[in-house]
Amino acid sequence: MNRPQHVPVLLDEVLEYLNVRPGGVYVDATVGLAGHSSEIARRLGAKGRLICFDRDPQAMELAKARLEEVRAELGEEMPEVEFVPKAFSEAASVVKPGSLDGLLADFGVSSLHLDEAHRGFSFRSEGPLDMRMDSRSELTAEQVVNQVDENDLANLIYEFGEERRSRRIARAIVRARPITTTAELARVVSAAAPAMKGDKIHPATRTFQALRIYVNDELGEIRTLLASAPSLLKPGGRLVFISFHSLEDRLVKDAFREAGRNKVFEVLTKKPVVAGEEEERRNPRSRSAKMRAAQKV
Repeated sequence: MNRPQHVPVLLDEVLEYLNVRPGGVYVDATVGLAGHSSEIARRLGAKGRLICFDRDPQAMELAKARLEEVRAELGEEMPEVEFVPKAFSEAASVVKPGSLDGLLADFGVSSLHLDEAHRGFSFRSEGPLDMRMDSRSELTAEQVVNQVDENDLANLIYEFGEERRSRRIARAIVRARPITTTAELARVVSAAAPAMKGDKIHPATRTFQALRIYVNDELGEIRTLLASAPSLLKPGGRLVFISFHSLEDRLVKDAFREAGRNKVFEVLTKKPVVAGEEEERRNPRSRSAKMRAAQKV
């Protein structure tokens, strides 16, 4: 199986704030293509344990292949690795309470999703309107685009895409139905709400984001993880979360602030950690990444 090119964002910063200790127990809640997990595994040693979650079956197979390569490098120093083909919201049903030294979650859409047209995540190439991170799920973006009524469609584009022209876009989508491909939807959105002076993103970016978040219940998944994660950590255990848009980051920031007030966590990042200029040049997708970390008291 060919593995898409993947560069993990904020890798050095993740390893620093996760404070990976040899022999520890860590969760990568979004293993993806195992960019972060590969480096965590190298630091854990033979007595360590790494638990990898991902609800995307294709990503999980690619992660397994990548970590087998790491095993070939490390030999007897490879930690125990457990693969859990579930959403990270189910972590509490798998992980023993109070057992973790650290938990990482990178909420970004992986290279696998963006670069493969048939997954339907990107407006930059022709593909079916799918957008499911878990291909076993029933709801697709095509169903949302073609079946949700105009008012509800406008609301979800506004709420999850923070798109101010959501009503105009929803009206255009309803008039253009049926819409079956990513390129077709991008054309409809761009015609209804063309780029304005100073815009740095494609006119369809926010609409595609909104549909993806809705189809995969991404914010609900994050809320569930934020609620359950503290009980999974040992005292001194760390959470490291990477967000890619304001809706995700706001959830993490608010949860950390509340946990800090209640003396559950010490917040380690007063401001989000962002990529430096060199990383942004090397990996443009890192530009919107914001990392926050906290340690259980």
